[in-house]
Amino acid sequence: MKTNITDVFFDLDHTLWDFDKNSEMAFDRIFKSRFPEIKIQDFIEKYAPINQECWKLYQNDKITHLELRYNRLKFSFDALNIEISDESIDQIANDYIEFLTDNNHLFDGAIEVLEYLRPKYRLHIITNGFANVQDKKINNALLSGYFETITNSELAGVKKPNSIIFDYAVNVAKASKQNSIMIGDCLDADVNGALNAGLDAIFFNDKKISAPDNIKQINHLLELKKYL
Repeated sequence: MKTNITDVFFDLDHTLWDFDKNSEMAFDRIFKSRFPEIKIQDFIEKYAPINQECWKLYQNDKITHLELRYNRLKFSFDALNIEISDESIDQIANDYIEFLTDNNHLFDGAIEVLEYLRPKYRLHIITNGFANVQDKKINNALLSGYFETITNSELAGVKKPNSIIFDYAVNVAKASKQNSIMIGDCLDADVNGALNAGLDAIFFNDKKISAPDNIKQINHLLELKKYL
């Protein structure tokens, strides 16, 4: 139990909001109407790692928002050896963003752990996602009532792991770094980003990947009760 913590900062996608499940459902809706010949699982198998790599480039300012939207789809269709026009990619990208927030599956234990934490700590979100999309996710998933502040990369002007976004979030929350902890699924953006900025951190390692021994980690959200 960490008695000095007053403020708990959460990542949103892949930590509270089940991005993979919600994303697959959005693509399934698109493909049934536009590409019924493509098996959704075949597409997701190619798309998931490509999207992850594109996000890494985006969060480290190697590609733009528009390049992220285009590349993750174009490279996925290329991997399936399917020709697709730029107009079709643009339409899919728009439909995807529109449909994505219609599904709001959360990780198992998300609401229970937020109910447990809310009386004890002030809760916040720090996300690299796009503001209008993230706001819809939070509202549609009925999460907004749990969080006192929501910081996104558009507000801060930089993305995790840049320490400036953590400085910004702590300042907006009127918190102190020594009394704050970050919880997220990305070792680079969430955990190392927070630690380098002077916050404590917990790695949400639901996929049980290899992680340094000195990193606090959980495999299920309810395991946060061990630390908080």
